[in-house]
Amino acid sequence: MKKIEAIIRKSRFDEVKKALHLIDVNFFSYWDVTGVGNEKQGHVYRGISYSTTDIQRRFLSIIVSDEFLERTVNTVLESAYTGNVGDGKVFVSEIAEAYRIRTKESGNAGIN
Repeated sequence: MKKIEAIIRKSRFDEVKKALHLIDVNFFSYWDVTGVGNEKQGHVYRGISYSTTDIQRRFLSIIVSDEFLERTVNTVLESAYTGNVGDGKVFVSEIAEAYRIRTKESGNAGIN
């Protein structure tokens, strides 16, 4: 099993969520986060300068079987993409075990 953590633009969340549902990834957690990115300059809009050092993003945590890893990562990469600085990051790590509390199932059965 793998854990996929993705930090994406909040504006792309609905597209990512829909794309994940289309490939049968129907359970994941998410929350709003604030981070600091590589961009050091602010933006000017209608004569007002806005700081971009603190960036509002959405953090997704997705646990999948090894067979779903590549498909899930590619779906996030494609659906979160805008081509602009600040599209986000994706991290993958190993999960040793998972359990479903209600049924006591473990392994892949615990996440499906």
